[in-house]
Amino acid sequence: MSPTAAIPETVPLADGLVLRQARPADLDQISALLTERGDSADALDHRLVVSDPDAGWSACAVVVDGDRVVSTATLLDEEVRIGGIRLPAGQVELVATDREYEGRGLVRALVRWAHGRSAARGHVVQVMIGIPYFYRLFGYEYAIDIPSALTLRTPPAGEGTPALRAARPTDIPAMAALQDMAQDRFDLAMPHSAACWRWLLDHQASTSWVLEHSGTVIATGRTTPPDDDGEVLLAEAAAADEIAALDLLRAVVARFPGSELRVVHRAGSVTATAWQEFLDHEPRKRAEQYYVRIPDVAELLDRLRPLLWQRLTAEGTDRTGEDIVISTFGAHYRIPVGVDGLGEVVTGGPMQRPGSVKGIGVAPDHLPALLFGPYGIEGLTRIRPDVYTGEEELFQALFPPLTADLLSYYLPY
Repeated sequence: MSPTAAIPETVPLADGLVLRQARPADLDQISALLTERGDSADALDHRLVVSDPDAGWSACAVVVDGDRVVSTATLLDEEVRIGGIRLPAGQVELVATDREYEGRGLVRALVRWAHGRSAARGHVVQVMIGIPYFYRLFGYEYAIDIPSALTLRTPPAGEGTPALRAARPTDIPAMAALQDMAQDRFDLAMPHSAACWRWLLDHQASTSWVLEHSGTVIATGRTTPPDDDGEVLLAEAAAADEIAALDLLRAVVARFPGSELRVVHRAGSVTATAWQEFLDHEPRKRAEQYYVRIPDVAELLDRLRPLLWQRLTAEGTDRTGEDIVISTFGAHYRIPVGVDGLGEVVTGGPMQRPGSVKGIGVAPDHLPALLFGPYGIEGLTRIRPDVYTGEEELFQALFPPLTADLLSYYLPY
């Protein structure tokens, strides 16, 4: 589908303002706006996106008052992998509004544009890092845990200092392969897109590193510059084996002498295992989650049918001829169970008592957490009164707790 299909060229807004796709002539104004409302690094990031052939100017929209750019947003292409299913996804980033124009619904209009573009791109889900609560106003809900960043308590010992260097474009295939290996153990993953890998090499808010042995990249990671307190974050660490992981950690410590190092914990990965004894595993102090938006429940469930069938057959009970019923109370979805697979999703009207037909009831704002989150149906039924099931064994098999690992352009810390 065309990247601009079904998206109006311009959208008139109140007070003579106009929303439209950004143009090269807008670049300096967008850069100034992003710098004023965020950081100068945001202006560079925007330039990287709009100059990239995989994104370009169609990824960005602006609201203008005459010739003046007063608000902007950008939509990035992502891919969420879950149980072998690849879900095209979108992520809204680089949102900014001129202070004089706040409170006029410009972000709402831009998010509406982003969702329209996302649909035109074939995205069946959107994922976002956003300020608390705000994006729930636009249909996003908290769903996927952001992993903890743990403080390095004691650096690992070792002889010499492994040679850490900034990543180059020729390193991208090796870095991507290491990340694929790290993400393979997670139920749900979002890798970097090919375009994002390119942008990260010129990104100012973080630096991507590689560690080599005999000309082969054996480990990689991404660090932020020391903050005002001298703290450095190491994220997206991946290594070929535990020895390489230990060398990577020692190399990063040597690169930032005197800084406190915090490390993003990728549970169960090679780096997490190798670094277990060196990190302070303090309890999580507060909930941190990625936002998820599901624009069309039936379309998403239809994409997930092969995965649901796999889980159903693993459950071991022959349910041929039955329907899997999922109610969001204002609507419900029936998935017929056939001999060799699940039939197409059939959408129906309100259903207030799904338990009476051995179905599941889940409030729509909890559906992203059910499909993508760490609780599964069993965990959600314990903490959400408006999530329940008429047949526990079946739906615990269909909707188990999921582990997740998401790589995003911006680090959520």
